[in-house]
Amino acid sequence: MAKGMNHVTKPATTVPALAVALEENKDVKVRVEGAASDLASSGALLKTKIAEGNPEMAARAALKVSKKVEDQVKECADDLHAVNETLAHGVTALEHTENALATAQDMLAQTRSELAVAKEGEHEARHAARHDSATGLPNREHFNSRLMHDIAVAARHDFDLAVMFFDLNKFKAINDTHGHAAGDEILKQVAARLLEHCRLEDTVCRTGGDEFLYVLVDPKGRSNIARIASALVNVLAEPVAFEGQTIVVRPSIGISLYPEHGKSASQLISNADAAMYAAKNTSDGPGWAFYDEPMQRAA
Repeated sequence: MAKGMNHVTKPATTVPALAVALEENKDVKVRVEGAASDLASSGALLKTKIAEGNPEMAARAALKVSKKVEDQVKECADDLHAVNETLAHGVTALEHTENALATAQDMLAQTRSELAVAKEGEHEARHAARHDSATGLPNREHFNSRLMHDIAVAARHDFDLAVMFFDLNKFKAINDTHGHAAGDEILKQVAARLLEHCRLEDTVCRTGGDEFLYVLVDPKGRSNIARIASALVNVLAEPVAFEGQTIVVRPSIGISLYPEHGKSASQLISNADAAMYAAKNTSDGPGWAFYDEPMQRAA
């Protein structure tokens, strides 16, 4: 960095030096023109004296002027040589400066490119730290952060939240029968279908294995939540095509409500998890259950 700055400051010393040299060049020109004028005057005087019949005096005067002019021309020649050297050094210095500036610009462009790559890498690292690598959905840590934020907003504006806990029924059997590649494809399809039905203000995540979480912001009552849960059960139960096979997997969904079933993220998720197991154990049910329903049956 210091070298680049030194290169950049060179024009501050080079340009004034060139300006002085150019002024000196003008001065030399004026002096040469003066010497030429003296020679012309000497020639005119010589002609006059010859015409007056005094050639010896004319010759002495002409020689005197000629010697003076010769000294002036020699001095001008020396000065002009010095000026030319200064100009040559100045041009060379300017060329070096231009080369240094070009190098600095190339280095700046390279630095900007490296910075862009570093920022992109940072963005990818942040995304990877907050998202599931298999499905691209937010991971559990990201979901928890979003849910805590949603709870704070819901408390401030006095609206409800619904947390849904999804589990895919008999998913291990699918892995054992069709292979893990088929299981991975089902997870991706489930993620894509959930995202397709997720509003911008809602959040979906894969919490691990075959489990997913979904938070509904201001869901407008139980009847609407039940409608959404039923629709999601049907959407996720649609067949998945994989390598010529058709695989069907049905979800079980447990639902907890804020603030009715909890006021913290961990409590809402835990209660939704409990409701999901109740839904899974009810073979003739709709595939989903609210948290308070299994509690009532247990009583």
